[in-house]
Amino acid sequence: MGIEMNVVVSYPINDEVERVLGLAEAVGEPVTVTFKWEGNGGVERVVLVPAATLALWEHWAPRACPKGDGGNEDRAEAAGPELAHPAEFGAFTLFRRRVGGRTAVARGGVVVAELLEPGEAHWLEVQARNVRQGFMDPKQKAAFEEFLARQASLDEQ
Repeated sequence: MGIEMNVVVSYPINDEVERVLGLAEAVGEPVTVTFKWEGNGGVERVVLVPAATLALWEHWAPRACPKGDGGNEDRAEAAGPELAHPAEFGAFTLFRRRVGGRTAVARGGVVVAELLEPGEAHWLEVQARNVRQGFMDPKQKAAFEEFLARQASLDEQ
């Protein structure tokens, strides 16, 4: 993930979260964000992945991220399930899922990004890239087979 941001949040009155979410949406690529939540003093490191990018990764990834590769699952189990009340930051609303650890980021009723654990985001990106690189659509495959058929055999060379 190429972009990293550190954010100090005085929940919910600070508009810093809204600025970070807006910037990440404008960039259109995954952004690693470290939230330092004031009050309870917690620190949360996540990857903010635009919805279109996540949809592409999940399309190409052959299966879901195996349990244990998602990163910080010990933290989630120790804390127990969080309440599912949405948190609003200006135009953005965060919906934390009780299962799986993801948080959906919506603007105007539309999910524009998701917050993922860094390990899960990295795994999805790598899996999607590997599968996509090995894929040929049917026209490309037929053209490649035709090209290979026209090549001289090793004996003839």
